[in-house]
Formats: sequence, C-alpha cells, structure tokens
Amino acid sequence: MAENETLECVTEHERILQEIESTDTACVGPTLRSIYDDQPNAHKRFMEKLDARIRNHDREIEKMCNFHHQGFVDAITELLKVRADAEKLMGQVTETNRRLQEAGREVTVQTEEVIRCRIQQRNMATTVEKLQLCIPVLEMYSKLKEQLDSKRYYAALKTMEQLEKVFIPRVGQYRFCQIMAENLPRLREEIKEISMSDLKDFLESIRKHSDKVGETAMRQAQQHRTFNSAVAKQASVGHYTKPLYSLNGRTHSHTPNGLLMDEDAMDEEDGDDEVLTAQDLVDFSPVYRCLHIYTVLGDRETFENYYRKQRKKQARLVLQPQANMHETVEGYRRYFNQIVGFFVVEDHILHATQGLVTRAFTDELWNMALSKIIAVLRTHSSYCDDPDLVLELKNLIVIFADTLQGYGFPVTRLFDLLFEVRDQYNETLLKKWAQVFREIFELDNYSPIPVDTEEEYSLVLSRFPFHDAEIEKQDFPKKLPMSQSVPQIYTQVKEFIYASLKFSESLHRSSTEIDDMLRKSTNLLLTRTLSSCLQNLIKKPHIGLTELVQIIINTTHLEQACRYLEEFITNITNVSPETVHTTRLYGLSTFKDARHAAEGEIYTKLNQKIDEFIQLADYEWSMAESDGRASGYLMDLINFLRSTFQVFTHLPNNNNDHASMSGKVAQTACMSACKHLSTSLMQMLLDSELKQVSMGAIQQFNLDVIQCELFASSEPVPGFQGDTLQLAFIDLRQLLDLFMVWDWSTYLADYGQPTSKYLRVNPATALALLEKVYRGMKDTTKKNNIFSQFRKNDRDKQKLIETVVKQLRSLVNGMSS
Repeated sequence: MAENETLECVTEHERILQEIESTDTACVGPTLRSIYDDQPNAHKRFMEKLDARIRNHDREIEKMCNFHHQGFVDAITELLKVRADAEKLMGQVTETNRRLQEAGREVTVQTEEVIRCRIQQRNMATTVEKLQLCIPVLEMYSKLKEQLDSKRYYAALKTMEQLEKVFIPRVGQYRFCQIMAENLPRLREEIKEISMSDLKDFLESIRKHSDKVGETAMRQAQQHRTFNSAVAKQASVGHYTKPLYSLNGRTHSHTPNGLLMDEDAMDEEDGDDEVLTAQDLVDFSPVYRCLHIYTVLGDRETFENYYRKQRKKQARLVLQPQANMHETVEGYRRYFNQIVGFFVVEDHILHATQGLVTRAFTDELWNMALSKIIAVLRTHSSYCDDPDLVLELKNLIVIFADTLQGYGFPVTRLFDLLFEVRDQYNETLLKKWAQVFREIFELDNYSPIPVDTEEEYSLVLSRFPFHDAEIEKQDFPKKLPMSQSVPQIYTQVKEFIYASLKFSESLHRSSTEIDDMLRKSTNLLLTRTLSSCLQNLIKKPHIGLTELVQIIINTTHLEQACRYLEEFITNITNVSPETVHTTRLYGLSTFKDARHAAEGEIYTKLNQKIDEFIQLADYEWSMAESDGRASGYLMDLINFLRSTFQVFTHLPNNNNDHASMSGKVAQTACMSACKHLSTSLMQMLLDSELKQVSMGAIQQFNLDVIQCELFASSEPVPGFQGDTLQLAFIDLRQLLDLFMVWDWSTYLADYGQPTSKYLRVNPATALALLEKVYRGMKDTTKKNNIFSQFRKNDRDKQKLIETVVKQLRSLVNGMSS
C-alpha cells in the first residue's frame, strides 16, 4: 500500500508540473494551492520533484546552446560585416527621405485642398438632398397661402391635411417645419371664421333677396297653372304641347357675379322665356363651402345647428308682417314672396346637401310658418273693406299655395283658410252692394218706366226679364209698371253673382260646391243686404205714399225675377236645380217681407198724416150751438184721403196681379185710415184733459162724424162690400146718437142684448162723456140763472143725468167685478 501511495503521489506531481508548464502564469495559483491541500509533506516531495525537473531543463538548454554556439558566432561575424553597409544605406535612405519630403510637400497641400473640396462636395450633396425633401413642403405651404388668398378654403384644408400627414413628418426636425405645424391649427380657425362670416353674409343677403326668389317662383307657378289650363283646353280637342318649364328644376349653376342676378340679366331671362330656379338667382357656394369646411374639420354638427338656428330666426322675421300690409295688395305680395323665397331656398338646400337640413326640419318650419301665416291672414284680412283687394288676396293665396305645393309642402290648411276669406270677401261685397243699392234707391224717381220706342223697350227687356202680353200689345209710348230701380237692382244682383263667382275660381272645388257657394252668397245679398236697404228705404221720412206704393210694385216684379236668377246661376255652374243638395234662393221671402213693411209703412204714414190733421182740430167744447157745417180741419183731412186713395186707384192694373195687389193694399189702407180716424176722434172726446163738453160741441162733433161716414159710404176705394167701411165709425155713431137723442132709457134697458140699438157703446165710455156733459151743463146753468124756467129744466136734466151716472157706474163696476 505504501508503494501504491508513493506511485500515486509521483503521478500527481507529474501532472501538476505539466499543468504548470502548459498553463498561463495567472492561473498557476490554484494549481499550487492544490499541492498544499494534499497529503502532509507533499510539498516537500513536490519541491524535490520540481528541482529535478529544473535540473533536467537546464541540461537540455545547455545541450541546445552548445549545439548552436558556432552558428551564433558566425552570425555575429556576418553582422559586423554588414554594419558598414547598413550605415551607408541609412544615409542614402535619409537623403532619399529628405528629397521625398520636399517633393511631397506640394502634393500634401493639394491633397488637403482636395480633401476640403471633397468635404464641401459632400456637404453640398447632403444639402441638396435635404432641400429636395424640404422643397415640396415649402411648395405645399406656398400653395396653401395662395389658396387662402384666393379664398379656396376647402382646397386649403386638403393641402393642410397633406402637409400634416405626408410632407411635414419627412422634415419634422427643422425649425421652419415646426413653425408651420404650429401655424396650421391657427389657419384652420381662421378658415372657420372666414367661412362662417361668408355664411352670415349669405344668410343676410338671402333674407334681403328672398322676395325676389319668391316672386320668380310664384310667377312660374302662375305660368304653370295657366299653361295647364291651356293644355286642358287643347287636350279636349286632341292637342298637347310639352311644358317649356318646370317648377322644380334641380340644376346646380351659379351666377358668376354674386349672390343675385342683376335686373338687366333677369329681364333678359324673362324675354327669352327661360326658367329661373333658385340656384339661378342665388349663389349657394358659401353654404356648400362652409358645409365642406366644417365637415373636413370634423365640426359638421356645430355648423348644422348654427345654420338651422339662424334659419329659424329668419323664418320668424319673414313671417312678421308689416303693420299696414292690409292696405294694398303689394303688401300681401311682398309678404308671400318673402315666405316663398325662404322655403324655396330651404327646399334647394334640402336636395343639394346631405343632411344640412332634413325633411323633418323643413316640415317643422313649414308647420310653424303655416300657423303664423293663417293667423296673420285672418287678422289682416278682417281689416279689408275693399272686395277687389280681398279678391286679389285670394288669388295671391292660391298662387302661394300652388307654388309651395309644387315644392312638396302641404297646403290643405291654406285652402281651408280661403273659405274664411271667402266669408270676408262676401261681407265686403255685401257692404259694397249695399252702397250700390242705396245709390240706386236714392236716384230712383219711383214712377213707372216710360218707353217711347221699340229700342228703349228692348233695352229694358235685355236688362230685366219682364213679360206682359197686355203691355206688349200697347202702342208706343207706353209705361212699364216698375220703376227704373228694378232692372238696375236685377243687373246688380247678377253682377254680385259674377263677383262672387270670381272668388270660387281656382279653389279646386266641384261645380256643386261652387253652385252652393253662389246660392248662399246670393241669399245673403237678398235676405240681408237688399232687404236691409229696402227696409231703410221704406222708413225714410221723404218716402211718401206714392213712393211706397211703387216700392210694393217693384218688390213684386223682383220677386217674380228670382226664378230667372236661379236659372242664371244654373247656367254658370252647370248644376241642375233638381240636385238634391241645391240651395234655393230666398228672394221670395225677402221681397214679401219688404212688401209687407211697405204696406205697414203706408198705413203708418196715413195714420201719421191723420194725426197731423187731428192736431189742427180746434173745437170750442163749451159752444151753445153748432156752426151747422163740418169743421175745416176735417174737410181738409177727407179731401187728403180722397186724393191719396185716388193714387191707389190710378196704379197700373194691367194684369190681375197688379190689380189685386193694388186693390188689396188700397182697401187695407182705407180701412186702417178710417179706423184710426174713428179711434182718434173717440180719444179726442174722451181725453182726460177735456173736463167738460157742451151739447152744442157734441152736435158739432156729430156733423164731423157725419162727414166721415159720408166719406166711407162714397166708396173711396173700390172693392168694399156693403157698408163695411162705415163700420169703422159705428162706435162713434152709436155713442153720438145716444147723446143726441138722449135715449138713456133704451140704452139701459137693452144693455147687454144682442139686438141693442147701442150695442157698441161701452158703459165706461158713455159714463166718461156723460160726466163731461154734466159738468158742461152745470157751467151753462150758472151762466143762464136769469131765466128761472131754464133753471128748472136744467135741474130736471141734471137729476136725470145723476140718475144715469149712478146706473152707468153700477154697470161699470159690474163689468170690473
């Protein structure tokens, strides 16, 4: 084992020595440390081994040196020989080097110049390369400035976008590019402000010139309607012509000289019959430009909200009418032109842009405008008192509605409004015709129309439908029963129907509806206007009995002419009068009412005239005896009545209608006059202010009543049967007979009997008059107390009167209980 260990130790030392010999000196430390980590005293054996290895190497070195020594000596000898040659060569090299340095000094200078030039060339190439990158940026920026100067803002925004995304990133390290990049947002804001300013100018200008756009659109709508009417007429004969224009042209041409074409250009367009649309009159480029700019800038919603808000404000301004708009048709025309112009522009914006305005927005604006328009028209049309102005307003409303309907706006409410305007139109017509009727009545002479020749007769018949066989057989000259106001009234009623028909045109209504409207308006004319004029005429104080009689005749002829008016309306509307819902004319009742009013006025005026004569009565109620003749006032009254009723007798009675009409009126008037005269005379006797009446006064009063009875029995008006007219004075006659005969016993005995002689004498009436007679008798007795015999007779009569008074009072009390 000891031998084995020794062998292993020797082997290990060999390995370590080989490792030391082959390993770098810096790495020997760990190897040497391992010697000390092994067995004790191992280093001593290693050191011995190391010494043996060193001695071995020394012997090898010595052998090597001995082997090469001679060669070394020979080399040294050769080197010494070469030494002299080396020094000579060194001198030659030094000289050559000197000459070379001197010769290369100029080359060096030129070389440095070449190097400098090469550096400059390289710098120039670099500069050119960088400039080639920068020049497009500068060119684009210059182009941007030009676009801004020429107000091509949309192109400028596109250029900015290219600068930011393509060109500036290539040379972003340069300061001028940084300045450019910083300026671009500011330029965008400037473009927004400038485009918005242009839009504001556009909005202001379009507000001022919208009436011109509306005028053009309404004129084209009117031409379109006229053209359609012409086409309809041509179609009825098989012809048709293609329209030369369209309401809704959608071309996108703009005027080069500004927002609106000048007057000369527009006149030339009108002369060439070319169609002018909104885009022909208005330059919409500010709107398109601003819309594109805000769209590119990503702020389209802001622009849309601003545009709609401003247009709403403008709509409210447009819808605000002038205070005096109702005074002239031009005021209404300007109002409609502005509204049409506003909505034509909005319709164009709706179709030419994508979403700037929507159909919902325009519908909202239109509904708001429509309500305002209707309210304005209702208010201002109510101020119109000229039917021509109302008619022109209606025509404007129709054209206005047709124009906007052509642009797709609903206008049903406008046509409904026209029915209200129609009522206003009818009212103004009625006022106008009321004045016409009043003038006709004022100028009428209220006498039959004289016709001297066939031409005059034909002229009257052409104006009024009058047919009378008896008059036609008469020779000229002759008279027609009506006065000159009758054909004039008939003609004016037809003129009213024509005027009313004008309003019904272009209302898109059926013939039946138009017929109904005409008949209703004509009924209003007859039943309200003409009737009122007749009533006022009849009540006028200067209209006498003769005039009233002529008015009755006139109304009769007008009443008969109503059926011709119905035929006239039927011929206009082509609606058969047998149609179920056809309205009938109410002229019959109108003229009947007027005739009754005239008759009543005749009776009233007669009674008033009688009252005037009665007021002239001057009875001496205390007279002892009568004058033996009737009172003067009463004879004058009777003469007046005779002459008045002769007027009725001389009325034209060429046909049975006239004869029966005049006879009936005369009889009624005569009976009314007699009754009123009888009543007035009775009231005169029974007047409470009359305190006493003498028998002489009663005798005088009796003479007057006899004259009245004589007048009644003289048949002042033909047609009364028997003593019918005399019965009007029966109350007075029985009362006066009672006092004249002094037949109180018969009166009291037969009172209440149907066969009583004094059946019409009322006890209260007899009592009142008897008391007055009693007071008059007592006064007479005082005056005649000289004659005792008279006093005795008077006392007896007074006692009788007192007895009768008591009995009459008992009768009166019995009647009251």
